[in-house]
Order: sequence, then C-alpha cells, then structure tokens
Amino acid sequence: METKGEHNRKVCNVFHNAIEIIGRRWTGVIIYTLFSGPKRFSEFAQAIPELSSRLLTERLKELEDNFLIAREVISDRPIQVIYSLTEKGKALKPILESVAQWGHDWKK
Repeated sequence: METKGEHNRKVCNVFHNAIEIIGRRWTGVIIYTLFSGPKRFSEFAQAIPELSSRLLTERLKELEDNFLIAREVISDRPIQVIYSLTEKGKALKPILESVAQWGHDWKK
C-alpha cells in the first residue's frame, strides 16, 4: 500500500519529467510552431531565426525520441524530411496555448 508521501513523490517525478521535456530551451517554441502543421527543417529556421541549426537538430531528435514529433523522409528528388506532431505532441496544444496566454496577460 502506498503512503501519502510515496504518492506525492511519484507525482512529483512525473511532473518533473514532463517539465524537463517541454521546458528545455527552444523546445516549446518548436512544438508551438508545429501547431500550424508539418514543417521542413528550413521552415523552422525561417520561423525561429535565433535558433541555431545544431540546436534545432538536437531538439528535433529529443522530441522524436520522446514521441512528441514524427520524422518522415520523402524520397522524391530532392529528398525531403518533414516533421509533424504525434498525438502525444498534439495533446500539448491547450497547455502551450495557456502558457502563451499567461505570457501575454502578464507581460511587462
């Protein structure tokens, strides 16, 4: 039987893991950008010019590893790579939109 302290610790770990995934630098912005539809790498670079290619590559891989985005390779010439949200990633939409609204409401 779980004690109250054990339950709180488990909830805390789940929350912490979730925040670690979506709270990494640029990750929320990358996900937010995908709410409007699938993107190619160059479209991320246009939408988020301050984000370096190296860091974008790293974050896209992390999001893919966490099943928040899917990476599709289209073998036409030229080869294209398209990134889109998975159902798990789409579930973040109301959360990140709430964060965006909070930011607008409380901006200085």
